[in-house]
Amino acid sequence: MRTLRLDLEYDGTNYHGWQVQPNAPTIQEKLEDALYPILGERVRVTGAGRTDAGVHALGQVGHLRTASDRDVGALFRGVNSLLPEDIVVKAVREVSSDFHARRSAQRKRYEYWILNDPTRSAFHHRFVWHVRVGLDLAKMRRAAECLVGEHDFASFQASGGEPGRHTVRSLYVLEIEEFRNGVVRIAAEGNAFLRGMVRILTGTLVDVGRGRLPDRALPGILEARDRKAAGRTAPGKGLFMNWVQYPEGFEACPLEAPGPGEGPLAVGWEPVFDKSG
Repeated sequence: MRTLRLDLEYDGTNYHGWQVQPNAPTIQEKLEDALYPILGERVRVTGAGRTDAGVHALGQVGHLRTASDRDVGALFRGVNSLLPEDIVVKAVREVSSDFHARRSAQRKRYEYWILNDPTRSAFHHRFVWHVRVGLDLAKMRRAAECLVGEHDFASFQASGGEPGRHTVRSLYVLEIEEFRNGVVRIAAEGNAFLRGMVRILTGTLVDVGRGRLPDRALPGILEARDRKAAGRTAPGKGLFMNWVQYPEGFEACPLEAPGPGEGPLAVGWEPVFDKSG
């Protein structure tokens, strides 16, 4: 059996997330259906992250195991010819059998994009959360500082998480940056994320920015270990899975991971100097 690593990007607007579901189109389903006629067998593609409905990816990673001896170049060309236009395999590489897209991951980066403007965008509406009310970014940044580090993030886990799974995670980065035209980016990097965690973190920070929650409330929310203590869940459409980092020896993809601010909305936008600090 061979192990193949796939590096992917997709627009998640038309899909009910990564994982196969009955009676609903998903990224995993479309990918496995496209691979079937090429490999001549049904395979399961395991993703580094099970992105939710409407969530996008610039650097999703998946792996599969196959008995097929099909050349990876032919597989790369064939699968992209059969995939819909909003899903693309960026690279295929044969890797060692102990590679696992999710379990081998050391670090992941997600970015959430917000349009903070009274008027919505006709062009970016598929990729941003439109928040009309002005946000106090200084308060949001103070709140975000409380969340960086190793914590029990049970309050930021969506319902339906794996029963009995521990909820302690390390959050290395939680940055809030303002761009021109009212665009705000929230970047989160950590060793792993709970179900819905980035969207709930974002929704809670937005509640702080709107004055619905005080910035000093975050330590108490963490301590509560109760989803009801945190703020709203941000919609899926503003979230991007940017990249996944693996240990030395597993860096199979020949492409460079997108750097901070290199999402599709960052093109042509320079960071705005924030006088509030």
